[in-house]
Amino acid sequence: MFEVHGFAAKDATSPLVPFTFKRRDIGPHDVHIEVLYSGVCHSDLHQAKGDWGNSTFPMVPGHEIVGRVKAVGSEVKKLKVGDFAGVGCMVDSCRTCESCQKDLEQYCTVHTSFTYNGTEQDKKTPTYGGYSTDMVAEERFVVKISEKLDLKAAAPLLCAGITTYSPLRHWNVGPGQKVGVIGLGGLGHMGVKFAKAMGAHVVMITTSEAKGADAKRLGADEVLVSKDPKQMQAAAASFDFLLNTVPVSHDILPYLALLKLDGTMVLVGALTPLDAFPGGALMIPRRTVAGSAIGGMAETQEMMDFCAEHNIVSDVEMVNMADINEVYERLVKNDVRYRFVIDMATMPKH
Repeated sequence: MFEVHGFAAKDATSPLVPFTFKRRDIGPHDVHIEVLYSGVCHSDLHQAKGDWGNSTFPMVPGHEIVGRVKAVGSEVKKLKVGDFAGVGCMVDSCRTCESCQKDLEQYCTVHTSFTYNGTEQDKKTPTYGGYSTDMVAEERFVVKISEKLDLKAAAPLLCAGITTYSPLRHWNVGPGQKVGVIGLGGLGHMGVKFAKAMGAHVVMITTSEAKGADAKRLGADEVLVSKDPKQMQAAAASFDFLLNTVPVSHDILPYLALLKLDGTMVLVGALTPLDAFPGGALMIPRRTVAGSAIGGMAETQEMMDFCAEHNIVSDVEMVNMADINEVYERLVKNDVRYRFVIDMATMPKH
């Protein structure tokens, strides 16, 4: 075991404070990463504040982790000391269930070890996240990051990136398709970049006309203002695929009307109940509503390679570790374009 410095929430009502804890020594298949950058996901805020009812404390948030490999176990094959590497939302799974055998570890039916606010496979040892100086994880759950990418802007790819890349790939988004991305935030801005790089005709669907210019800067071909009934009517039954990134309960019926025959809308944002809608909206014409959660590790590596090939990273604002509580206050107000990333070099000396 070795000592690590980080920031933790001690309970759901207190600010995050400096926290010293221990990581395990590396085993034969482990990778030790010096954390350089840690993205700040909205779920970090929800978990730290106990909004979802499953929080355990003390909690070190952070699951968008980018750094440099400091050491590798004797059996590690894909990474070496000095490589840039990343850890996302998971650090382990059972590896033997049907989902894990299909490289879909995020859907493990036995036990997924989430990067923080979770437990290791013994279901007892707590996991601590990326708001820390060092990370140790099994090599299957570590991705290699190309030196071509801006490392600090690559951090949010480990959550916001894979959350949007995975459904676009699973539903075979590509040339000849009209794709709508609903909501321009941390997830939505990545959805626009990926769908455009995959060759689709991309429409940003937003309640705010003011976001139109930025959506086009990110790669959108068109902007559809969902509050404008005339625009929505004109676009009815014209979309092949919709990526719905709205993070709160909302009425999906107006968006369903945008789908053509056999069109699909995938939800990646809202964890809370949606407004009721009539079944007929799915039946005529035949439409699908589906959900998707992050991605498996093989797909996450695929995404990282895709990003290197197409020079895709997140739009980020760098922040200091000591300012994390003010950053959380800004997150509550959605005052970010489009992701915060902590420069871990600013970790206060304990």
